[in-house]
Amino acid sequence: MAGTLTISTLSDGTNSTSSTNCIQGSAKAWVNFNGTTSPGTIRASYNVSSVTKSATGTYAVNFTIAFSDANYVAVACGAKINSSNDGNNSVAIGSSTVIPTTTSCPVTNYTQSVGTSDNAYMHFAAFR
Repeated sequence: MAGTLTISTLSDGTNSTSSTNCIQGSAKAWVNFNGTTSPGTIRASYNVSSVTKSATGTYAVNFTIAFSDANYVAVACGAKINSSNDGNNSVAIGSSTVIPTTTSCPVTNYTQSVGTSDNAYMHFAAFR
C-alpha cells in the first residue's frame, strides 16, 4: 500500500524534534573510500555511486541520485595514517576550475610536505 505519512514532531517519549530537523539535517550523501586506488574503493556509502580519481589526491564523488541544485554543503577529510604523509593534511571541496554540480563533487587532498597526495582513508559528506 502506497501513501504518505505526515508527522510534525518526532519523539522517543523523552526527547522530541521537528521532523524538518530530521529531513533537512541529515546527510544526503556520504562515503568512506580508499583514495590510493583508482577508482577510489568505496568501503561504505549512502547515495554515492562511485569515486573517480583523476590525478594524485584529486577525486570526484559521484551521486546516485542528483541533488536538486548545487547549493549543498560538502565536507571532507583525509586521515593521516603513516609517516609518508608528513605534515598537515587538508582537503578542499571544488577549485577555481572545477566546482560542485548536482551529480558530482570534486575533492582534493593536500599534505603540507607533499602537495596533492593520495590518502587511504578519505571521508566525504554532503548536506542539503
